[in-house]
Amino acid sequence: MGIKKFKPTTNGRRDMTGNSFEEITTSTPCKKLTMKLKKHAGRGSNWRITIRHQGGWAAKRYRMIDFYFHDKKGIEARVETVEYDPYRTAWISLVCYADGERRYVLAHNEIKVGDTIITEEKTKPVAWNRMEVGNIPAGMLVYNVEMIVGQGVSAVRSAGSYATIVSQDGEYTQVKMPSGEIRLVHKKCYATIWQVSNPDHNMIKIGKAGRSRHMGKRPTVRGKAMNPVDHPHGWGEGRSPIGMKYPKTPWGAHALGVKTRSRKKSTNRWILKTRKGKLLIK
Repeated sequence: MGIKKFKPTTNGRRDMTGNSFEEITTSTPCKKLTMKLKKHAGRGSNWRITIRHQGGWAAKRYRMIDFYFHDKKGIEARVETVEYDPYRTAWISLVCYADGERRYVLAHNEIKVGDTIITEEKTKPVAWNRMEVGNIPAGMLVYNVEMIVGQGVSAVRSAGSYATIVSQDGEYTQVKMPSGEIRLVHKKCYATIWQVSNPDHNMIKIGKAGRSRHMGKRPTVRGKAMNPVDHPHGWGEGRSPIGMKYPKTPWGAHALGVKTRSRKKSTNRWILKTRKGKLLIK
């Protein structure tokens, strides 16, 4: 993948970069596999804002990606296109199965039109084949990882990301996640071999605020720049410190450095080693 740099014709263009889209083979999606999503601007069912700083993005159609593959085991598919997806950081590919059905899937880093893929319990450990993690050799890179048997893909889907098969341990496989965490995954879970496409995504510089607005990101303001009615950090003459025992969110909860992960009791048992290197299972 290439990164293109814009000519500095304006202040906003001076350090702006973007994708060169060298791998993209078509700009027209498969109409049957797209749908229109309703805009909610970060609002919940009662139309109150539940996620701040969202709204106003450019119009786009959602591509329906296959994250299950369960009904296509043993059926070979051929890659027809490599496409851009406005809802994702990675590229996607349109594949045609031997039974004539077409689906969108996440593309890997070395995808080419004409490649063939297959999903089976055990198959050749080559790029883009999908198989049970218990049958994947140690040291292989994987993505589209299924964390719970039969649930479908739930991890390692963003641009350039990959997990690593560390070892096979009884009923489970040790998988090193992109965060550095080593997690136990049941051997019956599936994963796709290799790395997600568009690995240079994190090298892109947005360049100007207007480009972020097109992506649906509204402005973010510091809490201490607000009034006290709007934020616990608000008010103060000049540039004042936070001025309390601990930093708070707009709703008064602890912020900055406080652990917020839920379901600790039910998920800690699958974590062999945390992202900070702490062993949880001895």
